[in-house]
Amino acid sequence: MLASDATLRITEIFSSLQGESSYAGLPTTFVRLTGCPLRCVYCDSAYAFSGGELFELDAIEQQVFALKNTHVCITGGEPLAQPNCHRLLRSLCDKNYKVSLETSGAINIGEVDSRVRRIVDVKTPSSQEADKNHWNNLDLITSGDEIKFVVGDKEDFDWSIGVLNKYRLFEKTAHINFSPVFSLPEEDLNATAVTSEVKNKLAQWILDSGLPIRFQLQLHKLLWGDQPGH
Repeated sequence: MLASDATLRITEIFSSLQGESSYAGLPTTFVRLTGCPLRCVYCDSAYAFSGGELFELDAIEQQVFALKNTHVCITGGEPLAQPNCHRLLRSLCDKNYKVSLETSGAINIGEVDSRVRRIVDVKTPSSQEADKNHWNNLDLITSGDEIKFVVGDKEDFDWSIGVLNKYRLFEKTAHINFSPVFSLPEEDLNATAVTSEVKNKLAQWILDSGLPIRFQLQLHKLLWGDQPGH
């Protein structure tokens, strides 16, 4: 039993298919932590910015066990904004779950348990949060980690290639993922309109680059739309 002061604020715990990363399509238990220091213009989980409910870590693990998946993804919000996230990650690894962490890349990943697959977002210019990237994280990337860029236009794409080359990320991991922005706030009329046209353009930019980049769509959104709990 973990100490009673070991708590995390949780927005939701649910079972779904992993929609992104090299684990896409696999049944996965998601633990979505509440809170995030960033405000990306295309954020699809703004409902996790606040609220949530405090859970002791052993209660979280009981829910994870009840959902019976071998893969567990800790996501947010920004999960590393809550220090006890590290305790949960270690404990789940100790129980032989395959654990992944989805992080915005704005907080140091150096203390994350080495058994965890770190899926690190690099915020592109169109997110309007690129200045929040914790660049030292890219020096810590290993072959077991994944890098994710959400691309809204050609400027984002070219910028992302520059980051990959500057930090020699192709040499560090084979898991380089590019996703098109899924949606933008309807009221943001000046933002890049991301539709099937941009999705197709991103696919072609990757092909034209000749680089080992994985094009990925958010599988869960294709299946269930933008609903919480999926």
